[in-house]
Amino acid sequence: MLWATAGVVTLAFLITLEIAARRYGLPGPITTQAQEVILPPKSGFLLYASLALMMVVLTWRQRLIAVGVAIGIDVVFFLVRWAVHVKVTDGHPFGNGALWVVLGYAVIAVTRRTGQERVLLLKGVGLGLLLVAGRKTGDTWLLITSKTRPAVLDQYVATADHALGNPSWQVGRLVSASGPIGAHVLDYVYTQLPMAAVIVAMYQLRNVAAERRFPSHHLVRTFLVIGLLGPGIYMLFPVVGPVFAYGADGGHWAVANLWPDTPSPLTTPHRMPFDEITPRNCMPSLHTAWATAIFIHSRKGPRILRFAGTFWLIATLGATLGFGYHYGADLVAGVVFTVTIEAGLRSLERGWDRSGIWLVTYGAAVFAALLVSYRYLPAEMAEHPWVFGPLLILAMASVVHAYVRTTKLWEPKAAPARQPEPQPQPRPEPELGAVP
Repeated sequence: MLWATAGVVTLAFLITLEIAARRYGLPGPITTQAQEVILPPKSGFLLYASLALMMVVLTWRQRLIAVGVAIGIDVVFFLVRWAVHVKVTDGHPFGNGALWVVLGYAVIAVTRRTGQERVLLLKGVGLGLLLVAGRKTGDTWLLITSKTRPAVLDQYVATADHALGNPSWQVGRLVSASGPIGAHVLDYVYTQLPMAAVIVAMYQLRNVAAERRFPSHHLVRTFLVIGLLGPGIYMLFPVVGPVFAYGADGGHWAVANLWPDTPSPLTTPHRMPFDEITPRNCMPSLHTAWATAIFIHSRKGPRILRFAGTFWLIATLGATLGFGYHYGADLVAGVVFTVTIEAGLRSLERGWDRSGIWLVTYGAAVFAALLVSYRYLPAEMAEHPWVFGPLLILAMASVVHAYVRTTKLWEPKAAPARQPEPQPQPRPEPELGAVP
């Protein structure tokens, strides 16, 4: 029932976004996904990642066959495009095969499977398609933010960011000084965040094929909820980022060409008009939110997975700041946002109780307080950085500490090993001929 409800809600959400995109004369998530059945996909890596998620319900033999068929279909597409002189200028020349295999398994589930096997296979297909749908809905959401929010609040956030020492400007200069190698590494980490999530999710779902059921909580759930709720905050708090509002990428819409060499001036902040192309996708930083989710879910994995989760979080923070996509205040809000969502999903998994309600309420209150302070107290925050800077970090750390402390109490306690009770020793029989 839960999966069916989630499917209906997701379909209704996709249709709504499709209609909204059509109002602006652009294709929505359903259309763009349908086009990738034939046209070169925007991200072939993402489609193969969705195939990998779907394959967690398959046996190893079925997985090898699925990958082989996907690669074979991609080779056919490549040869056909080469034969008719079609050059792939936007997107990747591969990935169609992965989508075909995922859709093929949906048909197999409906026509060739019954009972629990059908349900399990449909769950796998749905999991893979949700990863792709999440990317498509995100693109549509970004379009909607740029069309419906003509004014942005960057001046407020940039002013409040003085309390944190203008980290975007500081890290931006470090990335520029690191040269092309450092920039390329950070760019790869930033753009391939879904691939890191798939690796962690596949570890969590590694036993699905053997146990024939999904775990009650895993990374994909957190990822999807972050992607669902985050754009709603974009609409409430539209921000484009320092590289646009204070950098060359903003063109004549920018306040001035200051980033990353000159910090933003301390003036009274105002709403500022901006173009209808640049997404208002800064507050909170969803890349930080997703990287934080990867970090949290990798904690119970092997050492190499924990190391990778830590690396991806640190590198993502460096990329979001170093490329001027976010302010430091965005990152603080993104961490609180993720920890609160994770607490809610964990509480939903185990059943709501007083500790879960308190944790989610506290996280939501801190997140709301951050947004209110960025909007209505930026000048005071900039004037007293040694007061408000530590307060921001302390507020974020308090939510993280409350989450760690509470979830430790939720962990099942290992039962102590029972000690064997001493058994009475039998009396030895007297030997024959012995004197009693």
